[in-house]
Amino acid sequence: MTDAPTASLLDGHQRLEVPPGVESVDLDAKFSQLLFRASLLGNKLTEQKQTARAEQRELLGVLVEVDDALAALGLDRELVALGRGAGIEATRRRLLGRLAKAGVRPMRLEGLAADPALTEIVGTEVRPGVAPETVLQTVVTGFFWEQEVLRRAQVVVAAPEEALSSAADPRIAELKPDESVEPETVEGTAVEPPVAGSPAVEPGAAPPVEASARPVPPRVRRHARAAGKQGKRGKRKK
Repeated sequence: MTDAPTASLLDGHQRLEVPPGVESVDLDAKFSQLLFRASLLGNKLTEQKQTARAEQRELLGVLVEVDDALAALGLDRELVALGRGAGIEATRRRLLGRLAKAGVRPMRLEGLAADPALTEIVGTEVRPGVAPETVLQTVVTGFFWEQEVLRRAQVVVAAPEEALSSAADPRIAELKPDESVEPETVEGTAVEPPVAGSPAVEPGAAPPVEASARPVPPRVRRHARAAGKQGKRGKRKK
């Protein structure tokens, strides 16, 4: 018997004819074929998406380089003197707006620790009171694209303060025992190194004056000569 609700729905509609041989179809085999075809179509669609994203990434990278060129042109004094600076800046703002709609945003890294995944260190600078590896200046701006890094930033980071103390006086070095010490010069006067056994002279003190023999008066020399002659005569007489 035909169900009453079903019969009411079919009133006025022509029944579909069942194709011949349907009863002998292997439904499991057909379903497996459909799954295989769906898998092939899914893989092909995934490859197309990856290719399209790679091409989009390349295009966004080119646009970022165009932003670098516009920034450099905005610093050109000749173009600024010709009144082109405002137009260049307006074009750059429009480009950055388009990039923002595509999910591209610049990195703000000043004051943060340098992350190798985000930054490329191109210089160091000693900054007292700043922790090492802290970003001090961005040389080339980096960009994010959604959750990915579109381009790493080139930055200058803080160096350890020990580097400044070690490089403050390059002349300071440990002397080896067999190395000779050249005499220092104080206010244009050469000061010889101390000789072993001589008394030490404090810095700034006058050098010791060597004692010299007093000159003998002429009268004393004449008396000595006369006494010497008399002694010789007495020896001859004996």
